[in-house]
Amino acid sequence: MGKRKKSTRKPTKRLVQKLDTKFNCLFCNHEKSVSCTLDKKNSIGTLSCKICGQSFQTRINSLSQPVDVYSDWFDAVEEVNSGRGSDTDDGDEGSDSDYESDSEQDAKTQNDGEIDSDEEEVDSDEERIGQVKRGRGALVDSDDE
Repeated sequence: MGKRKKSTRKPTKRLVQKLDTKFNCLFCNHEKSVSCTLDKKNSIGTLSCKICGQSFQTRINSLSQPVDVYSDWFDAVEEVNSGRGSDTDDGDEGSDSDYESDSEQDAKTQNDGEIDSDEEEVDSDEERIGQVKRGRGALVDSDDE
């Protein structure tokens, strides 16, 4: 006699974990107070906090999810906090030379309208040299006198 045929197990369905659409606010630290809306027609993702009113918008594509908009917001906040978002990024962060450079600029702007005494001396020296070369008297030919 033959053996009884074992029935094959059906494959189990994978549980798809849904990504969050409510997040913690980075500014007021309330839990699940930030809601995300995706406007795929206009390619704009918007975050807004119910508690503090903070909002953020970014461009999205057809594959974007709310967590992508939140991560963009997180990156933008980190960038601003680290100082990379400022317009004047000299690379002199943490140095004491900022005060010195400001004082030099102030001194230059104050002296723009004033004539320095050294400049006056140079101008008078140039005038004297020019007069000596040109001579104040009559021109003398070499041997014709």
